[in-house]
Amino acid sequence: MSLFGSSGIRGKVGEKITPELVLSIGAAVGTCNDEVIIAKDTRTSGDMMVGALVAGICSVGSEAHCAGILPTPTLARAAGCFDAGVMVTASHNPAEYNGVKLWNPDGSAFDPEQTMEIETLIMNRSFPLKRYDELGMMHVHHGALDAHREAIGNLLQCNCDIVIDCASGPTSLITPGLLSDMGGKVVSLNSQVDGRFPGRMPEPTEENLTDLIYMVKSHGGIGLAHDGDGDRAVAVDEMGRYLGGDVLLSLFVDHMRPSKVAVPIDASLAIDDMVKEVVRTKVGDVYISDAMKKEGISFGGEPSGTFVFAEQGYCPDGVYAAALLASMASEGRLADRVDALPSYPMVKKKYQYSNAKGAILQRMEDEVSCLECEEVVTLDGFRVGLGDAWFLIRFSGTEPIIRLTAEARDEARLKEVVESAEDLVKRCL
Repeated sequence: MSLFGSSGIRGKVGEKITPELVLSIGAAVGTCNDEVIIAKDTRTSGDMMVGALVAGICSVGSEAHCAGILPTPTLARAAGCFDAGVMVTASHNPAEYNGVKLWNPDGSAFDPEQTMEIETLIMNRSFPLKRYDELGMMHVHHGALDAHREAIGNLLQCNCDIVIDCASGPTSLITPGLLSDMGGKVVSLNSQVDGRFPGRMPEPTEENLTDLIYMVKSHGGIGLAHDGDGDRAVAVDEMGRYLGGDVLLSLFVDHMRPSKVAVPIDASLAIDDMVKEVVRTKVGDVYISDAMKKEGISFGGEPSGTFVFAEQGYCPDGVYAAALLASMASEGRLADRVDALPSYPMVKKKYQYSNAKGAILQRMEDEVSCLECEEVVTLDGFRVGLGDAWFLIRFSGTEPIIRLTAEARDEARLKEVVESAEDLVKRCL
């Protein structure tokens, strides 16, 4: 069974995520890298996991550098001074989850070949454990937050009213202060670090951001929100409308006007209307970053709310994205910019499954093969092209759910497509 999903290794603490597994991850990473920096988000299981990682790294003679609580993009930036970075996080998942994600010095996540090497070491337990006098040491790393904050603050300024919701995650330690440094008038929500996420769930969906939307409508300005580790950002415009990752992806493209972008297979057709060349990848920021590096692309992102700015590194940086949105809002209303974008109706749904994934997948293959359509792309799941519409069915890389995304040129056509796709999914479960 594969340990790695589309975003590192992730699962419920005490079930998939155990001290024994985390120690093995540390030993495997330390076997391949001499100097490793570690950070964590605010989850209650973070200390346990960092301790296990340090033990594993030091057991094979490598050096562990602990940076404390950091957003994921801050850790990825700091990894530039080391051989590898390990971020302890479950991102947008609930508090009972945790995991690890591995980073290269250029800020990109470990690619499939690298994760396969780590997984093989873990499965075979082929760690070269060192003698007592050859063990590695634990060090404390300072300054990562300041370095990230200064790098962005030196580039961007703003003068608008902002309500920021940090989900009680590590962005509480950087984004409100950064926006204030930039000149913004900042009101904070859920900006106290607390790994139980008492204010809201860490996924920044519209349903989870009702307090933020209310505050924007009553206070004015714009709203910005992060997930549980800061690699994502979403927004609320001046009219109190939720701007999810798909809208922000189009907004950033319109602002930066790149000639080529990298987006996943579930990105909107609007991107094709706006950019000369669109490179589509599997879902997952590692695939976006990989395509950007290989093809010299300056910007890429996902409808989930992760955005990669090559000049800032190859990790999705929700902190930079939030700062850029604040800067853009100071130049002109986000609401007006959004209204000018091409936009088509889209629906996203998800379905829990408990049966064997392989059996469900086989039934899906059989069902899709019988469809009348223009094309079926199996890069990641099943993307069914229908001319004026499309739908995508894929298994989540981090949870036992099936995701359905559908888009059409008008609402009536979308309703037809969603009903058909839902029937297909339900027949397969």
